[in-house]
Amino acid sequence: MKTATLASIALAISISAANAQTIGVSMSGLDKFRTALLNGVVSHGQTISGLKLVTENANGDKELQKQQVQKLIADKVDAIILAVSDGDLGPQMTKMAADAGIPLVYINNVPSNLMDLPDNQVVVASNEKESGTLETKQVCALLKGKGRVVVLMGEPFHAAARARTQDISDVIATPDCKGLQIVERQAAYWSSDYADQQMQEWLSAGVKFDAVIANNDEMALGAIRAMKKAGMPMKDVVVAGVDATDDALAAMVAGDLDVTILQSADGQGAAAVDAAVKLIRKEKVPRENNVPFELVTPENIATYLPKSQ
Repeated sequence: MKTATLASIALAISISAANAQTIGVSMSGLDKFRTALLNGVVSHGQTISGLKLVTENANGDKELQKQQVQKLIADKVDAIILAVSDGDLGPQMTKMAADAGIPLVYINNVPSNLMDLPDNQVVVASNEKESGTLETKQVCALLKGKGRVVVLMGEPFHAAARARTQDISDVIATPDCKGLQIVERQAAYWSSDYADQQMQEWLSAGVKFDAVIANNDEMALGAIRAMKKAGMPMKDVVVAGVDATDDALAAMVAGDLDVTILQSADGQGAAAVDAAVKLIRKEKVPRENNVPFELVTPENIATYLPKSQ
């Protein structure tokens, strides 16, 4: 009986070891949203028995991120989740993973080679056509279709920054919003500090505007900080961002931020882990997996406070 029990324990351990999976996670950096994104990956990964996560942070360094992915491949992880620092790195990252036969899930930032991904590589993100479009349509409505707008863009090479900025132009080109005019547009690299500095420059130069449309909340908050330091009443300007972070929702409750768009870090993180696990099992996963954006305003913010990053 004792021998049988020991045998069954050994068999259980053997099965557990056989089912153990390791997913490597490489983040391009850890700003407010990407930290929430990583937390979404980790928290969902912890709910899956036998799954181990190994995480890396490239701190915005493209070369470092390539080295980190090479190390994950050398360590023979079962799959990689990659928040790529530059969408144009996609072809290199794809080849590295494909040559090693390791499934790859791009998260949040869409690679430039999206249409050429092999069957075991997919993207989990949100449709950026929704984000900038929802954001700008709401600004247009608040301004009743007329006004001067300044735009704060993310990193110029980032697919989301390019898409969200194009969304702004597309909405302004529509009949209902053609009275809006973009008077300034500059990159602030997703950073509140850069946005603060850029806004100070605009104010010092005497730029007149009725709204600030930022590609993310961090930049919107940086712009708000600069305007408040300059004594500009927040009731006189419409400010919009994307991500619905805790800080952004707090600013909205305080009456400083007028519009944000929920990009679900938890949703993207969970979907990326699920996709990686399916690819490890050689199951079919769609090339594009979209997590919807949602408009957040002072009128419906109570619904989103518990869901914020």
